Amino acid sequence: MGGDETRTLSVAEDEDDGGRPRRPHLFLVLEAHRPLAAPMRLALTAVDEVLFGRGTERRVEREGRRAVVRVDDAWMSSTHARLTRVLRRWVLEDAGSKNGCAVNGQPVRRVEIEDGDVIELGQTFFVLREGLAVEPADPELCDAATLTPAAAGMATLIPALAREYAQVTAIARTRVPVLLSGETGAGKEVMAQAIHALSGRSGAFVAVNCGALPATLVEGELFGHRKGAFSGATEDRPGLVRAADRGTLLLDEIGDLPLGAQAALLRVLQEREVMPVGGTRPVPVDLRVVAATHRPLEKMVAEQRFRADLHARLSGYRVALWPLRERREDLGMLVGTLLRRMGVTGARLHARAARALMRHDFPGNVRELERALEAAVALAGGGPILLEHLPEPVRRSLEAKADTPGEAKADAPGGEEGARREELLALLREHGGNVTAVARAMGKARMQVQRWMKRYGIDPEQFRP
Repeated sequence: MGGDETRTLSVAEDEDDGGRPRRPHLFLVLEAHRPLAAPMRLALTAVDEVLFGRGTERRVEREGRRAVVRVDDAWMSSTHARLTRVLRRWVLEDAGSKNGCAVNGQPVRRVEIEDGDVIELGQTFFVLREGLAVEPADPELCDAATLTPAAAGMATLIPALAREYAQVTAIARTRVPVLLSGETGAGKEVMAQAIHALSGRSGAFVAVNCGALPATLVEGELFGHRKGAFSGATEDRPGLVRAADRGTLLLDEIGDLPLGAQAALLRVLQEREVMPVGGTRPVPVDLRVVAATHRPLEKMVAEQRFRADLHARLSGYRVALWPLRERREDLGMLVGTLLRRMGVTGARLHARAARALMRHDFPGNVRELERALEAAVALAGGGPILLEHLPEPVRRSLEAKADTPGEAKADAPGGEEGARREELLALLREHGGNVTAVARAMGKARMQVQRWMKRYGIDPEQFRP
């Protein structure tokens, strides 16, 4: 009965969990000779070849299934390199350029490009991403100069991160408490300030570092005290919680709050009123609470070092901030934003300095990047930022020779290499071949995990369901 036949639909391998198609994208991340220039993202959905060359201005032209990327880069040749789709892979080839091409800091003539590889042409740095999940409305070409972020600190060229920011924007307009997690320096306070700005609340934004409060004075600092409540209480103090009335209270490093203060804070959140130390009558408060931590609160709850009921009260909506190493595509945009914030208008990076920034993992995240640029700008004294102006940890990122792109290395069965290979295999099995999840579990950049897999001859496809 042909007309009544039914077919079982299979899950598309090139879709994310939300059914969004995964498409290859090319990011122009950073122009070393003009780091304030806005980066851009180009979808390669209907593109089989990308031709790179110098132009009088930056522009992208389409010629059928070819994209021509022109950059105002004097170190780039008029016809510099080609990126060609070969089956499901991408191959970069030097087109006879004067200054050559590099991938992950290594000179190349022709090489297969891996997801997340950094391509250096002249003084311009690109990153190829093989499968980014996109919405149908996402533009083929996105220039960061055209972005209109909902609040400061929420600009990104990464589609998945942009969707997370859109969800945060919607939550910010409610009273739902937000729990921010992420590594040190990832921008938790910046995100909390963005939530406050989007909330429309009339009160102040008050940030409290719970780890810096003296253990003996935690409740007095948070909830206020009456004159004479304890030795040294010479006047009435409203406390930090009441200072945020009708506004937003950021409880930074909430995992460092002592258990006794946790119980008192829980009562404040439940009853929406504060009892000052030494007081006899509670004071009503209208609070929006954002909590932040870099510590594993779920583990602390299991170990009874953090109250489960307080954790539940704070976790109305959870936001896991991305470490900088997982958003390398945004590095140039962050560099430009930070330089502008410092009042720098004519900055220029030496190519080696830019290469070091692109290769460094930034364990201190955006805060580390900001400190590195502050010192470099001061040392440069108005001239180009050289490699020697960057902090030693950033400079060292150029010392370790990167794996030659496209060159698989023999597996070392024992020692550190063997142990790393076994760890990779175990995590790939655990996460079903999801390389991003493996990178997060190892605390490494996705690009580094890709290099290791190539070195050990591991194909993540064999682990995918």
